[in-house]
Amino acid sequence: MAAPRGGLYVRVQSMEGVGRVLGTLSDLTVFPLSCVVQQYAWGKMGSTSEVARLLASSDPLARISEDQPYAELWMGAHPRGDAKILDNRISQKTLGQWIAENQDCLGSKVKDTFNGKLPFLFKVLSVGTALSIQAHPHKELAEKLHLQAPQHYPDANHKPEMAIALTSFQGLCGFRPVEEIVTFLTKVPEFQFLIGDDATAQLQQSLSQDSQAVAAALRSCFSHLMKNEKKVVVEQLNLLVKRISQQVAAGNNVEDVCGELLLQLHQQYPGDIGCFAIYFLNLLILKPGEAMFLEANVPHAYLEGDCVECMACSDNTVRAGLTPKFIDVPTLCDMLSYTPSPSKDRLFTPARSQEDPCVSLYDPPVPDFTVMKIEVPGSVPEYKVLAVDSASILLVVQGTVAASTPTAQAVIPLQRGRVLFIGANESVSLKLTEPKDLLIFRACCLL
Repeated sequence: MAAPRGGLYVRVQSMEGVGRVLGTLSDLTVFPLSCVVQQYAWGKMGSTSEVARLLASSDPLARISEDQPYAELWMGAHPRGDAKILDNRISQKTLGQWIAENQDCLGSKVKDTFNGKLPFLFKVLSVGTALSIQAHPHKELAEKLHLQAPQHYPDANHKPEMAIALTSFQGLCGFRPVEEIVTFLTKVPEFQFLIGDDATAQLQQSLSQDSQAVAAALRSCFSHLMKNEKKVVVEQLNLLVKRISQQVAAGNNVEDVCGELLLQLHQQYPGDIGCFAIYFLNLLILKPGEAMFLEANVPHAYLEGDCVECMACSDNTVRAGLTPKFIDVPTLCDMLSYTPSPSKDRLFTPARSQEDPCVSLYDPPVPDFTVMKIEVPGSVPEYKVLAVDSASILLVVQGTVAASTPTAQAVIPLQRGRVLFIGANESVSLKLTEPKDLLIFRACCLL
C-alpha cells in the first residue's frame, strides 16, 4: 500500500527467509527489523530512489509505486517511525517496546546516559528535490522551542547529524568564506539589493577585522536577506532568473554565479528566498563514502542524491526557505553559528579502525552516535562483527550473508536492504553466501 505524499508508509516485511532464532527470550539479542519508509514529497520517485531499491531488494513482496516518492528509511525507535521486530515469537513488538522491556540490550553506559532510550536514529535518504534551508537547535534551545511550540518542534532533544554519501550527494553546509560572499555581492546585483548597502559595506569592512566583527557582519547580511518582504524577493529573483536564463541561452558560462543551481532551485521552489542562500553557504558534492557532520546551529540544506544519515534521536528542525513547511526565520537567524570556513573544512574524514581493517569509523564530537562503514572483500568467507558496549543497528547495502551468534542455534539470512538489531556486547558472525564484496553500515553509541 502507498501513502499519500507527505504521509507515512509502514511496511512489515514478510517472514519468508528470516531464520527463527532458537533459545529463550532472554537470549534474544540479535534480530532483523522491518523499518518505516517516509514518503515525503522531496524524495526520489519510485525505483530511482535508493530507499525504494533497498526496500525491493530486502522484501520479495514489496511493490514499488513509480509515481510515489520514497524519501527516508528510518531504522530506530523514534515514536514517528518505530521499527517492527521480525521474529516469530515477538513479531508484534516494536523496537521501542522491546528496548523498554530489555534495558540491558542498550549497554550499561548508554542506558544510564540516555535514560533507557536508544540515543540515535539511523536513516537512508533519497533526495530528489532540495530540502529546506535549515539548522538544528542545541539541547537547551530544543527544550525551549518544544515547550513554546510543540506543534512545530515535536520533541525536546537536540539533533546533531551526519550524512555519508551512497551516491554522488549534493548539499549546502555552513557559511562560505567572506571573500566568496563579497564576490557574489559584486557579481549578483539582485543579491546585493536584498542585502542592502549598509550590510554589504559592513561585510566588506569585516575582511580586515577580527572573527567577532566577521560574525556580526555575516549575521547582519543573512538576517537582512531572510527578512525581506516576499514581494521584493520574488521581483529580484525573477530578474536574476531571467538574466541567467538569457546567458545560458546565449551559450555563456554561468558557473561564477552558480547559475545552473540557481535555476534548478527556482524551478523547484519558484520565488523562494532560499534560492539566494546558495551565495551564503558552501556547496559540497560528496563522493560515495565521503561525509559531512552537522553540529547544532550550522545552516545546511540537502539538494540531491542518496546517503546514509545518523543523528541524535530527534525530529527538531528550524527552517527558513525551500520548503512548504513551517518557517521560523527569526529563530533561525538568532541561533545560527556565523563562522565562515572553506567547503573542504566541512568534510568529515573517517578514521580506519585499529581493531578491524575492514572498518572505517565516522566518530563525530557528540556522544549520541558513531557510524561504521564495513567493507569486506568477497574472497573472505566469514566476517565477525565485533561486540561493542552499545546496542547497534546494521544495514546491508551490498552482499548476501548468513548471520549467527554464539547464543543462537539458527542463522538469519541477510541480503541487500536487510536491517539487523544487535544488542550490547553481542558479536555476530557473517558467512558470505555469495562471492561478492560486502558493504555494511552500522550505527552505535561509543561512550
